[in-house]
Amino acid sequence: MARIDIDHVVKHYVDDRIVQTNTGRPALDDVSLQVADGETISIVGSSGCGKSTLLKVVAGIEDPDQGRVRYDGVDVTGVRPQERGVGMVFQDYALYPSMKGKGNLAYYFDVHDSSKEEAEQRVRETAERMGVGFDLLLGQVPTTLSGGEQQRVAIARCIVRDPPLFLMDEPICNLDAKLREQTRVEIRKLLRKFKITTLYVTHDQQEAIFMGDRIVVMRDGRIEQVGTFDDLYYTPASRFVATFIGSPPISVLPAAVTDGRLQLAGASWDLPSPVRAAVPDGPVDLAIRPEGWRLDEADGLAVSVRHIERLPTERAAFAYGTVAGRNVTVILPVDHPERDQLTATPDLDRAYFFEPDGERPLHTPGVLELF
Repeated sequence: MARIDIDHVVKHYVDDRIVQTNTGRPALDDVSLQVADGETISIVGSSGCGKSTLLKVVAGIEDPDQGRVRYDGVDVTGVRPQERGVGMVFQDYALYPSMKGKGNLAYYFDVHDSSKEEAEQRVRETAERMGVGFDLLLGQVPTTLSGGEQQRVAIARCIVRDPPLFLMDEPICNLDAKLREQTRVEIRKLLRKFKITTLYVTHDQQEAIFMGDRIVVMRDGRIEQVGTFDDLYYTPASRFVATFIGSPPISVLPAAVTDGRLQLAGASWDLPSPVRAAVPDGPVDLAIRPEGWRLDEADGLAVSVRHIERLPTERAAFAYGTVAGRNVTVILPVDHPERDQLTATPDLDRAYFFEPDGERPLHTPGVLELF
């Protein structure tokens, strides 16, 4: 396997190849990232933020305008993609339709003039490593396989080469919800089993959380934050990360701090000591996650409820409403009665504070000690 170092990579696209973004920013803007040997990194962000471009630069499909890419300390920036030994899995599988599963796995050895015996041995070993039932896929052409089965063959085609690095570009986004859940479990099991260093691009944050040892959040060609889910959720480096990570998303409300008290929509509360020390007097943006509200307390805010969504499998419900004209989401017991209005108080020990209309966090709660 390999350790990957991406050092200050910049990538521009010229107009005759790919249309430049409206902002004029580069597709990758001084991106640096270190991936440990055997680690899986999930990369998330809005469409056009540079996720797939980063994968292409690491694979060698695109050349950076500035910066270096290293595998185990070896500079591979100028090395052709076919010489890097990278295994790449695409969202459309990219299997050879005229070849059976076995032919797709063995094709790498055919074009590299390997012996038939070596190809047979490697295909057999890979089929055994891929788990129960995989050998049944070797005798079928891709058009007769389900989406999940095709993806298993596509992954095996990479594994058979014994790559130092996996690059996965939204590999299961074309599958239906149930099959996507099953397939991501299989992929995660394989990555843990083989300990292959992996960059996994996805637009689905739940998938990113499940797949990655760490998560990269990208925005406009730059990395906003790298960390575990708890890092991103409880100690976001910016307002963007706080609003991007979490479903339903965090609610942001304009407030003010005066003499250690928070004032919001005609109500006020004493700030906890850690918050008081970090947040100066003046305007502030208060951010509260759905679980960060207390219900039916005397000092609460009136929440006008638009809709209640019940999730019986989670034993919870979400009330979507407004406070002072701003959208908020409040978590409720699943059997909470239908109401047009709730009374909710922000739990200031779980609150986030940002500079008004800015990105910089003034105070974040950190990971809560629940036990």
